[in-house]
Amino acid sequence: MLTVETRHAIHPEHAKVMDTAELRRHFLTPGLFGNGEIRLVYSHYDRFVMGGVVPGGAELTLDAVQEAGTPSFLDRREMAVVNIGGEGRVIVGGETHPMDRGDVIYIGMGAGPVTFCGEGRFYVTSTPAHRACPTRLIPTSEAKEVHLGETATSNKRTIRQFVHPEVCDSCQLLLGYTTLHEGSVWNTMPAHRHDRRMEAYLYWGMEPQARVLHLMGEPEETRHLFIANEEGALSPPWSIHSGAGIGAYTFIWAMAGDNQSFTDMDMVAVEDLR
Repeated sequence: MLTVETRHAIHPEHAKVMDTAELRRHFLTPGLFGNGEIRLVYSHYDRFVMGGVVPGGAELTLDAVQEAGTPSFLDRREMAVVNIGGEGRVIVGGETHPMDRGDVIYIGMGAGPVTFCGEGRFYVTSTPAHRACPTRLIPTSEAKEVHLGETATSNKRTIRQFVHPEVCDSCQLLLGYTTLHEGSVWNTMPAHRHDRRMEAYLYWGMEPQARVLHLMGEPEETRHLFIANEEGALSPPWSIHSGAGIGAYTFIWAMAGDNQSFTDMDMVAVEDLR
């Protein structure tokens, strides 16, 4: 079963007057993972797609998606998939790729139908592409690790870069995930924006009762979302994206836009936030 929800782009002046329900309706992406289903969110921010695939021990194939406007979803797109569940398999072009929890597979433009099997819970991200790059399975051991933050500021964390120019070739998609160390809660603080790229987050590895306070909005006009395990957030180019969690969590970040420069950020000083 395939379902697709379309999200339209929101002007920052509009976001300023939204109440909590409106903010959640436009920027929060809950319910991405349904047993035996493929659930996608098609965003008009850089035509970014995020979603979940849960085979439930059977097989699910992602092929034709009407919103993409092509016979097969990947005819003009690339995709990166993170397994956030048990042992699973992804089949691309007749080749089977076993995936453990935390592994990532990059699938290039023109790869054709993609089949998901096993006990995995697969988080899917996709962007338009103008060139084909090779499909590649990237286990956690091959990710580039970056260590940031300090215990004193409650933001000690490890960033693992998977779909990144120093790890895996892609057309425009970037993807990785960040894990907070024990006792640290803050991510991406001081905050930043990148006007040349949008970003999407998926929070996972959280206890059912835990939440992340996800900060968004313009620096001088911030808003927030309380986000639960396996829920995501769309982050427009005009918005900061930062947060603090109640307990341990990991978030998957994926970006699309004008460049692939991970450090292309417009920093915002903490004292300038409102």
